[in-house]
Parts: sequence; C-alpha cells; structure tokens
Amino acid sequence: MTFSEQPSAVSSPPRPVALITGVGRSIGIGAGIARRLAASGWDVAFTYWTPYDRRMEWGAEPGAAASIADELASAGARTAAIEADLTDPGAPARIFDEAEERLGGQVTALVLSHAESVDSGLLDTTVEAFDRHFAVNARATWLLIREYGLRFRGGRDGTPGAGSYGTSADAPTDASGQATAGPGPAPRLAPQPVPRPATGRIVALTSDHTVGNLPYGASKGALDRITLAAAHELAHLGVTANVVNPGPVDTGWMTDDLRASLVQGTPLGRLGTPRDTAHLVDFLCSPEGQWINGQLLKSNGGAAS
Repeated sequence: MTFSEQPSAVSSPPRPVALITGVGRSIGIGAGIARRLAASGWDVAFTYWTPYDRRMEWGAEPGAAASIADELASAGARTAAIEADLTDPGAPARIFDEAEERLGGQVTALVLSHAESVDSGLLDTTVEAFDRHFAVNARATWLLIREYGLRFRGGRDGTPGAGSYGTSADAPTDASGQATAGPGPAPRLAPQPVPRPATGRIVALTSDHTVGNLPYGASKGALDRITLAAAHELAHLGVTANVVNPGPVDTGWMTDDLRASLVQGTPLGRLGTPRDTAHLVDFLCSPEGQWINGQLLKSNGGAAS
C-alpha cells in the first residue's frame, strides 16, 4: 500500500512527515518535490532562506513560502515552513525541533534539496565563497543527516528498532528460547535472520557540474559521499539513503543559448522539470522504493555529462 492509499478517515494512521530543505521558490525543484509528497500522503516541513535568493540573479520571490504551504495544505498536508540559515551549525537541530513540534511527529523522510551555487572557477574562487559552499552543501548535509539519525526511531508508528532483525516465526526453540533442530531424521537448518522493512528515507540532490563552478561541484561531491555513507551507517535503523542527480533542470537560471545547447544534448529533446525529479524522489520515499539503497541515480533524460 502506498502512502496515498490510506484507509477511511476513521481508521487512517497519521500521515508520515517529510522534511525538505531548499524550498524557497515556487518553480524550484524543492517545491516540486514538496507538492508530489503532499499529494502522496505526506505531511511536509520545509526550509527556505530568503537572503540567499535575494542575492542571486533571480531574486527573492515575495510570499513564496506561504504560497507553497497553501498549495500543500490543499493536497491534505499539514505543513511547517521554516526559515533557516544553513551556514549556522546550530540550524539543523532547531529545524528538526520545529518540524516535530509543529507537525506532531518524527521526521520519516529527509530530502536535501538546498544548495549554495555561485559560479566561479579554479582561479577566481575566493576562500570565503569556497567555505560558504562547503558550509551549506556539505557540512549542513552532514549535520542534518546526523540529526535525523540521532532522532529516528523506526517505522511510521515510531516503533524502535525498525532496522533490527528477528527470527522466523515458525522456527522451533527450546525452553530457553534458543533455536533447535526440527523433528525427523534430517536436522533442520537454524532459522535465518529476517530483516524488517526499511522505513526511513534520506534522499539528497546533487550535481556533477564542476568546471567553472568549482566550489559548488566540489561541495556537492562531498554531499554525495556523506549521503552514501548514511546508507551503511544508518542501516541498523531501517533507513535507506540515496543521491539523485536531476541533470539540467530549468528553474529560471538558464540563458536562451544554454537552454538550446542542453536540449540538443538530451536524447529525449527537452530539459528536465522539477516534476521529473519529484517522481523519482516520491518513489524512493515509498514502501516500493525500500530496496533502492546507497545509489547515485541520474534522472536526466540521458543528457551527456
């Protein structure tokens, strides 16, 4: 059963909670993911940081957070819009505190779509810009994943130990509860551990754009490694962790020449959209996506790197 296929309102369990970072513009990838998860039955907390958009060429979008929250609410989601400066090492803990308090439950899915991205190359990147990119794209990613791992307590009902192992229900045991051989002339094999389904989800968005965009690409490479480490280090909690590279997605930052060039290099003849990325993230966060773990997935229509 997918999260959108809930029983009647009388018996339906609480909606799971997703925390999505980097939802500052209504046309952005983060907003597209938030809409898709809300439609699939998630409550959504999301972060944004207006000063970042304000200093970028596209500028801040007035009222974006409230407008996005209203859209999610119209899909049945409870929402929490949280403004947060991810250069602050204390921000991740405060974000989780506010999400849990306002939505009344633990975060089950953590989707990392925030980014610091200011173009500069090997020769003209400043130390300040380099450090700011790594603070937002790498350090904040680590701190958010760490906070998630410290707080996560199993499945949608908060049962501890969702990633632990049990034994087969029909395995014979002795008086002490230890597994024994079964009856008959041939001994039965000892019961094998039966893993419980993974219920927690971490999905991070990355990029392989490094040339002419050094601090962004390098810090996103660090994000990849941090997230993929979580697939192993948080496995005992029943958490999967994957990285998605959306490829070129036009969210208002491309020039006409760049757009035409990228379309030409994509076999499907178009650019990616936030909805394309959102569909993949939605699947990874669903019960059907639990076997996908520790992967860097490209969702780019076959665009050449």
